[in-house]
Amino acid sequence: MAKRQVMFSFEYNKDNWRAGQVRAMGKVSNSSTFSGNEWEEVKEKTDTKIKTWIDNQLAMRSCLVVLVGATTSSRKWVKYEIEKAYEMGKAIVGIYIHGLKNTSGDQANKGSNPFYSILVGKNNERLSKYIKCYDTPYTTSTYVYSYIEDNIEGWIDKAIENKGN
Repeated sequence: MAKRQVMFSFEYNKDNWRAGQVRAMGKVSNSSTFSGNEWEEVKEKTDTKIKTWIDNQLAMRSCLVVLVGATTSSRKWVKYEIEKAYEMGKAIVGIYIHGLKNTSGDQANKGSNPFYSILVGKNNERLSKYIKCYDTPYTTSTYVYSYIEDNIEGWIDKAIENKGN
């Protein structure tokens, strides 16, 4: 089976190293990943150009994978990516990555569910009612890594299957 085309959404400054570990697992298509240099280039642009870049990235993907660190849920562009993916009818899934170590060998505190603060539909229901955000039962970074590695493909597939339900 071909690897899924996904877009990873995460807080770049705090979680790039953790997100890099998930991207390096090789569980999704290589075209799903982008280099740090590419994001550094994009983030220097105007808001309109950043939105266009995000929209174009999402258009090519079947699923948005939100990698949730300590403060991901409060980030402007993560929120935009989630709202845009929802608007475009893309599958969306969240994965807590606070248990992975960063370059300094530190883990982070668990952040808030980024789907909780986004209201959708005519009844303004929380997106967290519909979108699953997976957490690991482990606290040791190597076990957290293995758990994500063993399950990420299934989580993405489940999000794609449940899209629109």
